[in-house]
Amino acid sequence: MNFGLPSGVGVIVAHEFAQFVIGFGILQNVFYLAQLAVAQRALAAEPPEPRMVTLWRRTGGSAPPIALLAPAYNEAATIENSTRSLLALDYPDFEVIVINDGSKDDTLEVMKHAFGLEPAQYDYDAVLDHAAIRAVYRSPGNPRLLVIDKENGGKADALNAGINISRSPIVCAVDADSILEPDALLRAVQPFVDDPQNVVASGGTIRIANGCIIEDGKVVEIGVPKNFWALLQSIEYLRAFLLARLALSKVGVLTIVSGAFGLFRRSVLMEIGGYATKTVGEDMELIVRIHRHFREAGKPYRIAFVPEPVCWTEAPESLAVLARQRARWQRGALETFFRHWKMLVHPRYGRVGILGMGQVFFFDVLGPFVELAGYVLMPLMWALGILNLDYLLAFLAVTFALGITISVGSLAIEEAELRRFPRARDILTLALAAVMENFGYRQLNSIWRLQGLWQWARGVQTWGEMSRKGFAPMKAATKGV
Repeated sequence: MNFGLPSGVGVIVAHEFAQFVIGFGILQNVFYLAQLAVAQRALAAEPPEPRMVTLWRRTGGSAPPIALLAPAYNEAATIENSTRSLLALDYPDFEVIVINDGSKDDTLEVMKHAFGLEPAQYDYDAVLDHAAIRAVYRSPGNPRLLVIDKENGGKADALNAGINISRSPIVCAVDADSILEPDALLRAVQPFVDDPQNVVASGGTIRIANGCIIEDGKVVEIGVPKNFWALLQSIEYLRAFLLARLALSKVGVLTIVSGAFGLFRRSVLMEIGGYATKTVGEDMELIVRIHRHFREAGKPYRIAFVPEPVCWTEAPESLAVLARQRARWQRGALETFFRHWKMLVHPRYGRVGILGMGQVFFFDVLGPFVELAGYVLMPLMWALGILNLDYLLAFLAVTFALGITISVGSLAIEEAELRRFPRARDILTLALAAVMENFGYRQLNSIWRLQGLWQWARGVQTWGEMSRKGFAPMKAATKGV
């Protein structure tokens, strides 16, 4: 590419840098467009079954028992509704294990009062390491419910305690501040039923609950968030789950099943040592370690993603909380990549090493540097006269036009295949958000990801405060609109 600018070392360096940034952006967006095509084809070929009766007929008789593990730390605002939502799921054989991970608020007291908890004797084999368990509680009125009170050790540590105590062959990790749709387990377990020999994990879609009406632990009316930051996150979640994870699972290179809703074969978790406790990205690290374990053992396996099981979660509405969340996600990705970096393009790990870890390297490790460098340096070089307007316009076209195409395309696929949003004005609002997120919000994410990289480099391990409103106040506010 030559636009005929004067020679000189500075100009040559500027041109080479500009071509690299533009090429990187094109490569990134071509990858996303390919994911969009794969996801659309997958949904069109296997549309979700809309009827509960059919789901029961297909799955109910052969559905394996499931233990739902819900770690809870300072979740007093949401824990009762979330637990009632889990207990109300439509599934033939399951138990709910809530793990109070040393909460400093009234999480345990809320559970005791709401469910009449009583201390219980419970024997288990401590195969996985975790912080000490102080007590185990049963609910006489809810025999499916088990509550573990333990010393604080973090989310991964709490999940390991739940895995030890559970008895079911399948465990489902869920966030205690999330709400599952009634048929979510029936849908998410389907890969285990269809391919019991090979499927070791499956995940479902996470959606933003902000703006929805929630009663008795159930989403009774779907809506879009009124908060601007939560609205932009709705588009992000659509793109990440409906596009990226579905597409990557179809080619066998999915590197993350969300910690908010994921099913695992318990024996496999025991075999590989459970969740890693020295990372804030335990969900991603676990999936990459499962890939590594089975690839190194030369055993067949499959990690599935089912787009229709929906878990609703409360998104941060504060910019400060959102920034901490995204920096933590970036730290988790970096911790996972550098813990397993030898998998990158190694023939032993096949497509996972090339596509899966390659995507993490280019988009999570290099991506924030390249994106921010483009946003800052290319306009600066143009202003100084060492880069002509053609380069700057090419960069902006790649950044904004393709970004909008991918976001709007994800929304279009969702509406064509799943149709979760009942009102046309909601779809229009989301379409506008799909455009707006490219102008400022995407750049903010790059800054937050660099903050996460800096925290990772300094060895920061804290989660940061994740304050939430809770679902009950959300319901009241929504009804008043």
